[in-house]
Amino acid sequence: MRLEPANRSYNLRLMREPDKLTPYVVELLASFGPVSVRRMFSGSGLFLNGLMFGLIIRDELYLKVGDTNRAAFQAAGEAPFTYETKNGTNTITSFWRCPPELLDDAETFQSWARQAFAAATAAARAKPKPPRKQPRAP
Repeated sequence: MRLEPANRSYNLRLMREPDKLTPYVVELLASFGPVSVRRMFSGSGLFLNGLMFGLIIRDELYLKVGDTNRAAFQAAGEAPFTYETKNGTNTITSFWRCPPELLDDAETFQSWARQAFAAATAAARAKPKPPRKQPRAP
């Protein structure tokens, strides 16, 4: 008598295709210093000195924007990062798509990336610092 396996559910992890954009962008940013890459959602965050200034997701590069560099992204015809959820489209206005042609010009790209890092620095400074805990009296 042959026994049939019980109805089982298997959790299979799908292998992602290797990302080619991330190592290329990190190479372009070599002069910046120690840029680190951290996995985020289904993409990667680009960090320098603990601040996230770039996001690579769905084979697109997004850079941090602020008041000083937003106009350049708008003039280039780019848009903020958006993603779909079951409740509709969400827009993250602090990260905008990097014009793809910049990746062919290392010097210009580095200038835009420096401005993105400056925007990340300004945003970090603008955040209120959490209150310091007062030591307890003995």
